[in-house]
Amino acid sequence: MKIGLVYPQTELGGDPDAVRAIGDAAVALGYDYVLAYDHVVGASHEGREPALWGPYTDQDPFHDPFVLFGYLAGRHPELEFATGVVILPQRQTVLVAKQATDVDLLSGERLRLGVGVGWNYVEYEALGEDFSTRGRRADEQIEYLRRLWTEPTVTFEGQFDKIDRGTLIPRPKRSIPIWVGGFSDPAFRRGVRLGDGFMFAGTADRVFAGRERLLDIGLELDRDLSNFGFEFVKTKTEDVANAIQEAQQWSDLGGTHFAVASMNTGRDSLEAHLDFFASFRQGLG
Repeated sequence: MKIGLVYPQTELGGDPDAVRAIGDAAVALGYDYVLAYDHVVGASHEGREPALWGPYTDQDPFHDPFVLFGYLAGRHPELEFATGVVILPQRQTVLVAKQATDVDLLSGERLRLGVGVGWNYVEYEALGEDFSTRGRRADEQIEYLRRLWTEPTVTFEGQFDKIDRGTLIPRPKRSIPIWVGGFSDPAFRRGVRLGDGFMFAGTADRVFAGRERLLDIGLELDRDLSNFGFEFVKTKTEDVANAIQEAQQWSDLGGTHFAVASMNTGRDSLEAHLDFFASFRQGLG
């Protein structure tokens, strides 16, 4: 099982020195990969109808994951990278294909593209996309991305995107792995139908229940999941010993990836986050 850390974007204030320090620590401590969340813009929650239910506001900073990974890939040739998740339907599909291609090419095939549909309709509006069609658009985009990465010339006309005999130059050397993330049955079904793996996030109870539901859907849809990836993104990690135990349980269940997050638990300095990542990795062994 590969072990990753979630870059603690919201608590490090966009500090370039923190990016370097976390990347350096990931390598020194023996982490396999860095995972980064994605939000292009923040939004105030006050006075919204419908209410915004997600955890992030106009006060939470986020680096663009493709730029972040491009920087860290050149600095650390050992590290792998995962978007967890890029909010795919609010982004232009061809541009995502191009950005992911460059990260994968320049890093030597070290990118895993996690995708999801998000929760922030303000962000969709700011990017000129339709929040209400995000699920259908994501389904179409996943197919389209794979064609852009593998076919020399693509003609495609879907409900949301089209291209007439166009191509990416250069293309990646492979079809970049696409993992789906989310919490609901539609997300689990998207993962089973279209994904190379699934990113579960939250508490152990929620993640283990989600895994069981996804396996049931796999049987229902007759999808062979023997080569499917299973990732547990452990959020709001207060107790290091408990996180170590859950990582071991996930491995025993056949989990392929475990990423631990240090955010949103009162760690108020770069040093506190670094200490947490060191304690977890050393305790895991």
